Parts: sequence; C-alpha cells; structure tokens
Amino acid sequence: MAAWLCDLVSEFTSEAPVTECASLPLAGITVIAMEQAVSAPMCTRVLADFGARVIKIENPKGGDFARDYDDVVLGQAAHFVWANRGKESVTLNLKSPEGMDVLHRLLDEADAFVSNLAPGATARLGLGPEDLRVRHPQVIPVEIDGYGPGGPLSHKRAYDLLVQAESGSCASTGYAGMPAKPGAAVADITTGLYSALSIMALLVGRARSGDTGAAPAVAVSLFDTMTDIMGYQLAYTQHSGINQVPLGMSSPAVAPYGAFDTRDGQTVVLGTTNDREWQRLAREIIARPDLADDARFATNSDRCAHRDELNKAIESWCAEHDLDDIQRIADDAGIGNSRYNLPSEVIDHPHLKARDRWRQVGTPNGEIAALLPPPVISGMQLGMGAVPGLGEHTDAILSGIGLSAEQIAALREQGAIGPAYPQS
Repeated sequence: MAAWLCDLVSEFTSEAPVTECASLPLAGITVIAMEQAVSAPMCTRVLADFGARVIKIENPKGGDFARDYDDVVLGQAAHFVWANRGKESVTLNLKSPEGMDVLHRLLDEADAFVSNLAPGATARLGLGPEDLRVRHPQVIPVEIDGYGPGGPLSHKRAYDLLVQAESGSCASTGYAGMPAKPGAAVADITTGLYSALSIMALLVGRARSGDTGAAPAVAVSLFDTMTDIMGYQLAYTQHSGINQVPLGMSSPAVAPYGAFDTRDGQTVVLGTTNDREWQRLAREIIARPDLADDARFATNSDRCAHRDELNKAIESWCAEHDLDDIQRIADDAGIGNSRYNLPSEVIDHPHLKARDRWRQVGTPNGEIAALLPPPVISGMQLGMGAVPGLGEHTDAILSGIGLSAEQIAALREQGAIGPAYPQS
C-alpha cells in the first residue's frame, strides 16, 4: 500500500487520512478484514494503531453487527467505536460475482486477510486459507473462531461468555456457587492480540528471510487462547486434584490479598506476594507482630490455609483508617495497594490526566475521547485514526484500484456495493 492511497482517502472523505502513512512501523502494510463483534476487530485495530492500512469489508445491509449493540456514543455503539478506530469501511455484497471480484482485487494488493466469521464461512465463499494460497499466495490468512478445527466443538458458534464458561474462566471468577464472567471481554480481546502478534511475527520473518513463497495460514481460537490464559488454574488442578474456590476480589493463590472497606466509606485493595511483604504488612502497617511471628502464617501456603483470620485482622485495621492514610502507610512500607474504582471514576482518573492519555478521535457523528494505545514508544505516537461510517471509504478505495466513477456507479446499480456515503 502506497501513500497515494492515503491521498485518495483524503480526497474522497471529509476526515483526515486514517493514519500517518509514512511514520509508523506497519506503514505500507494492508490488511483486509471480514470481521464482526470484538476479536477480529481488536486484532485489526492494533495493526491500524501501528500504521497498517485496515480495509474493513462490510455487508451493505447493516455492516458489522456490533454497530447496533447500543447507541450511547453519540448515537453509535460503544463496542464498535472502541474496536474500530483507524479503519476504512467498504461495503461489498459478496453474494454477487461483481462484489467478490472487487474483494479479490483488494486482496491482490494486501498483506493479510483477517476474518472471524462462522465456522466454514470463508471456505464456502472461496476465501479459505487453501483458496488464498492459490490465488493470493502473498496474503497471510488469519482465521479466528471459537474452538479451532478438528474437535467435537469445532462446528459451534462461540462468543466471549460461552468460551469463558467452556474454558473454566467463569469457574475461577466470582464466589463459591456464584460463578461470574470477568467484565472485560477477555477471550475476545486476548484472541485478537494473539492474532495481531502472529501477523506481526510473520511479517518480520518474511522481511528478514526475503521469502517470497506462499504465506503460512494462521488459525487462532478463543478456546485455545482462554485455556492458555487459564494456565495457572489448570496446572494447579492437574497436579493437586483440587478445583480452587474463587474468592471474588482476592486470589486463592496468595494471602493476604484482597479488598477491604475503609473508615471513610471507600475500598482499598492490599496485596502481598511473598513472605517479606507479609512481614512488612503485619509489622509496619497493621502493627501485629504477633501475627508476623506466628508459625501458622510463616509461608504463603500457610497463610492461604488461614486467610480468614488474617483478613479479619486487616479488615479491623482498615475500618479504623481512611483510604488516603492507608495508601500512604502502605506505600511507605513497600506494600502494593490500590483504590477500588467505578468506571465513572476511571474516566476522571488523575493518573490518566497527568500522563495525558486521552485523545480526540473522529467518528461519523462527531469527535469522542479515547485512550491512547497502551505501548509508549520513544519518538513515536501510535495511530488514533477515525472510526469509519458504514461504507464511508467505498468510492475512494475502489477508485484507488483503478475503477472509474462510471464503473463504481454501475456496481452500485447492480447491488454489488452499498449506497453512496453521504458527504457532509
């Protein structure tokens, strides 16, 4: 992908170019995405943040269904605006030969093809890894699905909650008899990150080796990702025969470690991860040298076995102190601590403000505040491109692959592409 394509996007849309085309590590890389919901969009958003050009192929009849999850962000869905910045949207009817031909012309110039459709959908469209290997051998095909091929669950649709339940994640969250799903879409997000990492690794390998052969195919499943993330819990149970009991805002792995109410009606989270920290907490924070010297609490395993007694001692001390005092004392003692916050409080978090983490990002309905990508890289600011409207870049991109205005109009008349995007 060359800079002239970015110039075309500027010419045909009211928004600035999606990324600064020449300054980021993945500049010149083009990714075609047939994606929906969270996992694949998170993969391609990361690639876009690092400078790749991401062309999101959407059905003219509504596009990515995550566009309609809610309308709380200036009439747009919170999931969609979060996971789709920095992309360009093209509406194609892939049931029409003309629409499919356009997609293949885009793939002719692409480096990767990311999808998270229903099991077998890309193969039925003639876009499976083996198909791409023949027609577009330079393209890295990345298929994200629920369970991966070759198993009894391979045919099933899968969403974040379903896979978290299947992988044991929900059983390790919440409380005994009250399992819970972690609030963030952990399965979707981490699968997307593994997928992006796979693409980056293969691109680096290709550049280093100079290999011009057919690209290897990548398959990443939510289930494989979550069972990997559950590595500690699975290893513990495999070797102990014990299913650990979830402890809400604590961990069965270490003690003391948890949330405690303070005198001023807030919640502090205190954590120790080794014997030295436990000694400092007992002696320097809650002033209980008797507990520090008690052999029942000598090791982490001992403390986990007697966590209720320790929690009562810490609860009693925290109930007599305000949050600010607890955190100051804990910091002085070198003990990890934090404040329990609601999302509304995180938005105004002083640490985000002090580090200038918020930026304005364009959307079809106006600018919104969004957080910078997590990596802080010296001398570089990662991309924060606009969130695309449905089909916003169709005409510019089709023009970029050599179609005339008359040909684009004919495709629209045939129903191969969506309606013209309204210009502001």
